[in-house]
Amino acid sequence: MPTSRLTPAPAASGAHRALIERAIDSLATVIVGKEQKLRLALACVLAEGHLLIEDLPGVGKTTLAHALAHVLGMSYQRIQFTSDLLPTDILGISVYQRDTGRFEFHKGPIFSQLVLGDEINRATPKAQSALLEAMEERQVTAEGSTYVLPAPFFVIATRNPQHQIGTFPLPESQLDRFLMQLELGYPDAAAERLLLAQGERRRLIDAMEPVLSPDALRRLQEQVPGVHLADALLDYVQALIRHTRECGHYVSGLSPRGGMALVKAAQAWALMHGHAGVYPEDVQAVFPAVADHRLERASRDAPSDPGRAILATVPVP
Repeated sequence: MPTSRLTPAPAASGAHRALIERAIDSLATVIVGKEQKLRLALACVLAEGHLLIEDLPGVGKTTLAHALAHVLGMSYQRIQFTSDLLPTDILGISVYQRDTGRFEFHKGPIFSQLVLGDEINRATPKAQSALLEAMEERQVTAEGSTYVLPAPFFVIATRNPQHQIGTFPLPESQLDRFLMQLELGYPDAAAERLLLAQGERRRLIDAMEPVLSPDALRRLQEQVPGVHLADALLDYVQALIRHTRECGHYVSGLSPRGGMALVKAAQAWALMHGHAGVYPEDVQAVFPAVADHRLERASRDAPSDPGRAILATVPVP
């Protein structure tokens, strides 16, 4: 396989890999039977993206967000999105201080390291749009002043199925801000039996010990862009992107931003698993989570599971 001009970065150290595996094991005590989904969620954090979870109520979406904050040692805020939510309820508001005769900005819940936007599509588009600058620029502009958000900063949003009453569609520009979308789905028989026998798993979260600190997480995030990319690997990524644009199944193919999101997610996955560079298997592991929510079907003949269908069609160089 030809090598690129990029200087290969060292794989994640054994100590870092051990921490990552400990984090997965700790999360798996709360979210049972979903290890692959947990790994994708952690890869999304390492890639400095944001995560959208679409699923039915009651399958563990909120529990996952809360557990992830505990394991990573991040400050946590949950915002319940409703039809009467205002942008100031998310970002904050300036309040007049009588003693100083000046307005003082009171920061909203967005000023946290891990923010859960619960049922994001139950809010109006105006409230949804309050997240756009925060997610893209890691800052908030309010009344002419700019406030930097804490680092690391990670948004998990949950979305109810669009056929449910009282939901608003998410515009493509907002969907594109989410690096990945996951569906947790129903547990398998063994995991569900454990839930039925032992009851609510959320009560275990408070007893969880942080595995990583925000500083340690930042150090891992800084390693991700340096994970080696071979020229042949980039050929494979471009072939996948080109197929989404040329096959005719989708309203529009992956944008350049979507392609860069795929590369960074694959680099994060490779780092998590101690690979010296990104392998095709790393791209394949993250591709459906990165691509599916960005590809709108153009006809009924289009695959309902686009990511997997594309991987089955496009050969590895």
